[in-house]
Amino acid sequence: MMTFQLRDSYDVVVVGGGAAGLNGALMLARSRRSVVVIDAGSPRNAPADGVHGLLARDGMPPAELVERGRAEVRGYGGHVVRGEVEAVTREDDRFVVSLADGRTVRARRLLVTTGLVDELPDVPGLRERWGRDVVHCPYCHGWEVRDQAIGVLATGPMAVHQALLFRQLSADVTLFSHDHPPTAEQAEQLAARGVDVVPGEVASLEIAGDRIVGVRLTDGRTVGREVVAVGSRMVARAGFLAALGLRPVPHPSGMGEHVPADATGRIDVPGVWVAGNVTDLSAQVGAAAAAGATAGAQINADLIAEETRLAVEARRDPFSAASEARVAELVAGDRRHGW
Repeated sequence: MMTFQLRDSYDVVVVGGGAAGLNGALMLARSRRSVVVIDAGSPRNAPADGVHGLLARDGMPPAELVERGRAEVRGYGGHVVRGEVEAVTREDDRFVVSLADGRTVRARRLLVTTGLVDELPDVPGLRERWGRDVVHCPYCHGWEVRDQAIGVLATGPMAVHQALLFRQLSADVTLFSHDHPPTAEQAEQLAARGVDVVPGEVASLEIAGDRIVGVRLTDGRTVGREVVAVGSRMVARAGFLAALGLRPVPHPSGMGEHVPADATGRIDVPGVWVAGNVTDLSAQVGAAAAAGATAGAQINADLIAEETRLAVEARRDPFSAASEARVAELVAGDRRHGW
């Protein structure tokens, strides 16, 4: 990642440099807004070989997709910097974004696209094989594991749904009931689709060389499997917003915690928008990028509304030096920096 010297302030600081953040920054930079993307460099999809289900980019390595996005943002004058945001506070009409290395930057608006953390069950082997032959999303990984022996580890309310989705991709699917056994109705659905149910708690994955060969239960049984699907508990990365009174809340699906927002990404804290997995736990790359673009456009419109209001106030009171100075700062000040 290229290194830029952080300026003192920007129109918008984007926290998070994945698809949502970069597309939001792209929309803002194309609107001649001063914008910086601050990226901690820990993408959720780093273990994956490729991004799937994204039109015209299917199979592209995640790192390549991000690097192309960074180049596009920079091509319109936006900045992309490496850094971890530690806290965000409000100072007058600006946000103060504090980084872990001691740097600070001010912003008129904030776009949060930090994604989420996958919390996996405490079953040996899951974390080691995560993103390879331990998968979670049939739309992200299903084609790649088609026709293999798939085991679904039931650890949450969506396990049966997950098993039925993977059944579309393979005739050999087994649900390990673990700590979420199916209801009678669900068991009937699984049986009707030819999905076996194995009762009992899972102890570990059996791994030989560089691949899964089975699932071991606590009673000593081992069931041969090539792939294990598991639903992680997904938790939004948003702890740095606590000083603004904002914390993730339980998602209605029961799948984890998110930051609620309206359809444009606007949240209850004035001046802050969110996009991507930090608010939509199930969003794939394409949906996250689209949400980032929507949020970026909404932020630009919000800034225009503020600038227009101030310009009208200055026009009504042309002798107000304070009004004139403020309008000049908001509308024309950044032009000196090439925006």
